[in-house]
Amino acid sequence: MEFALNKIDKQWDNYKSVNQHMNDLKRKVMELNGMKEDTYSRMSAELLPRKKPKRNVQIWLENVERINGEVQNLDGKIGESSRFTRGSHADNVLKTISEVEELTQQGKFQDGLVVDDPQWIGQVLSTTTLSGEGAKACVEEIWQCLMDDEVGKIGVWGMGGVGKTSIMKLINNLLLEETGRFDIVIWTTVSKEMSIAKLQKDMASKIGVSFCGDEDEITRAGMLFEGLSRKRRSVIILDDLWQEVPLDKVGIPEPSSGSKLVLTTRSFDVCRKMSCRAIKVKPLVEEESWKLFSEKVGRGILNIPEVEPIAKKIVERCAGLPLGVITVASCMKDIDDLYEWRNALKELSDRKKSVNGLEEEVFQQLRFSYDRLKDPKLEHCFLSCALYPEDWGIEERELVRLWIAEGLVEEMDSRQAEFDRGRAIMSRLLNKSLLEVFSETKDERCVKMHDLVRDMALHITSAKPRFFVKVGMGLRDPPNVEEWSEDLEKVSLMRNWELEFLYPLEMSPPKCPMLTTLLLCGTGIRSIPEGFFSHMDGLKVLDLTGNFIESLPNSISNLKNLTALLLAVCSYLKYVPSLSNLRALKELDLRGTAIKEVPHGMQNLSSLKCLKLRCWNIDEIPNGIFPRPSCLQELNVGGAFISGKEAGELKKLETFEGAFYDSHNFNVYVQAFHGREEPRQYFIVVGERGMEMEDSASKTIALEVGRVYPNQIMLPRHIEKLVVCDNGTESHEEEYLVFCSLRFRIVANWRKVQIWLENFERINGEVQILDGQIGESSRFTCGFHADDVLKRIREVEELIQQGKFQDGLVVDDP
Repeated sequence: MEFALNKIDKQWDNYKSVNQHMNDLKRKVMELNGMKEDTYSRMSAELLPRKKPKRNVQIWLENVERINGEVQNLDGKIGESSRFTRGSHADNVLKTISEVEELTQQGKFQDGLVVDDPQWIGQVLSTTTLSGEGAKACVEEIWQCLMDDEVGKIGVWGMGGVGKTSIMKLINNLLLEETGRFDIVIWTTVSKEMSIAKLQKDMASKIGVSFCGDEDEITRAGMLFEGLSRKRRSVIILDDLWQEVPLDKVGIPEPSSGSKLVLTTRSFDVCRKMSCRAIKVKPLVEEESWKLFSEKVGRGILNIPEVEPIAKKIVERCAGLPLGVITVASCMKDIDDLYEWRNALKELSDRKKSVNGLEEEVFQQLRFSYDRLKDPKLEHCFLSCALYPEDWGIEERELVRLWIAEGLVEEMDSRQAEFDRGRAIMSRLLNKSLLEVFSETKDERCVKMHDLVRDMALHITSAKPRFFVKVGMGLRDPPNVEEWSEDLEKVSLMRNWELEFLYPLEMSPPKCPMLTTLLLCGTGIRSIPEGFFSHMDGLKVLDLTGNFIESLPNSISNLKNLTALLLAVCSYLKYVPSLSNLRALKELDLRGTAIKEVPHGMQNLSSLKCLKLRCWNIDEIPNGIFPRPSCLQELNVGGAFISGKEAGELKKLETFEGAFYDSHNFNVYVQAFHGREEPRQYFIVVGERGMEMEDSASKTIALEVGRVYPNQIMLPRHIEKLVVCDNGTESHEEEYLVFCSLRFRIVANWRKVQIWLENFERINGEVQILDGQIGESSRFTCGFHADDVLKRIREVEELIQQGKFQDGLVVDDP
């Protein structure tokens, strides 16, 4: 009897111990998953061209996925156990805790996440259709020179806008198809403001040479020379040279033994000084110009008898430059008023000559297109595009967001309506060929400026409105005091990763009372002087995205005209000063920061329309942080729990992502929308913090059965997708029937499917690891793995049988 009682006591102790250890395990797994998310973020930043993830990083990620599956499996088994049998799982829980701790230590990867990809030889570039027989002849001539071992250097020259870069992009892609001929193809845009340090850094990133940061120019040149010399058959393309480049100072070897150097330039002298075989890209002949103009302007317009002779004179003014022809034709597209055509011809004829190195013909045409916008806000939208780096793909949504924040898109009741208006502006600029599409997918479009169009925009902004733009130049030293002039309206220093410091600490703060926009994203800055913003009273947009700052200066609290404060992915940021005075603030983005509590003064932000507060360290959104009444239209708190009453009182909400702790809070939220419109897009989790869903519909609810049951909740009227994550083994068929009239599907028998998917991911990871181990084995030790291989084959065969799910995965939609 005493033995039995001791046994029961021991089982009871084990029961309590298992519960405690399981809670500890879940906490450690949550930390491990946070590390996994950070690893993916780091890897996306490090995965530059010719890089691939390290094998040990891939294995670590696979092991994290495996351990997640095992923990869920273990949690399910413990949940199914009785009070007396639960203690039997204690050893498994402790063993899993040990594995999680070991993975946490392994996952620091202090020496980086990526290595060189030996199969990568160059980057595919976006291309456009070439116009004219002359361009096609140039392609053939350049190709013949590339295939000729006697020609080492090729200089492609011609007027700005004649199509040199378009031709070389096509050549670049053709070279990538010749995989057996060249070891590497390197494309580098040099541009007018050439810096040997920047050119060295660009070249180094393409060939996998790493600079520590403290090398001098000569040392870097030596490192590049050594790296490039190992690539015996290379093609280096230097696009848009304005002056001779001293190859030895950069570290580029003189071409020999099948290596090639190709450059594009507007100057024959550059070709001559660099001893190149010069190939001139000639303008279009008259017939080709007219054909291109007709295609772009629309042949219907040219059928008007009086218009055609005027149009032909306008085409003559374009001097056979494809860029000019396309830009002017886009401006005149669908215009059938004879007086407008006459006026356009007069404007082009009267236009002043070019300045600052822009050829007069192309500058006339581009300035003509800009002047015909005839809308100050549209002009400012166009000029804002010059704040981004040359040849940079700008995300459409990011650009429209900037326009909205700057007040260039009129304020409307709906945030969606504002974005639609911004996209309409974008389309106008695209239709006038002042912008061009860089890339396009189903969900997103990126645009860019042609380098000549950007040159023209920067020339305009050198006077009024006054911009200061030094982007993507590899700056290490901050702008000097004189460059922070009082008449500045917009400043962009983005993508200077090594800047670290924004302003000399020993100098008094800059005085820029007219400054409205300050873009500092991706500059690598680690701190901002306390009084830096003291004399920037007019500042509207402050973008500090992706920097290493740990705190913001208190001088931000006095920026009373600030409309957008963007701090996303400042992963070290822990301190944000009071925001109570920022009553004009409309957008606040704190995603991915390290803050542990909501900034002080949020309840005073009466103009706030967009709040992104998806921070791993914030578990719950406090009540009373939103102003009353609230203008909030977009709210993303990620997996943080929010009160149903608090969320339900946000009457203007259009998009929402967040979590409710239980069905009561969720039902309170849903009831709040009776008699008013619900958000057009939402992703809501009920019962579990931080649940992630991929490819969710635009109106999605996710429930975790066990904490919340389907028969306990109300549903929004227009829900598109309901995901029921059933982690138990009990049948909930009757509870699911309450949804049978709704037009969506419910995942049934979720636990069974989930375990199968977890085992599938696990076996994939184990097979890859086994494959790697066999690959590293010698001929004599390879046989030692035979038993493991046979064991995995049996497991795979078993999974194949289990995965048929003949009773189906979902309940039919009646």
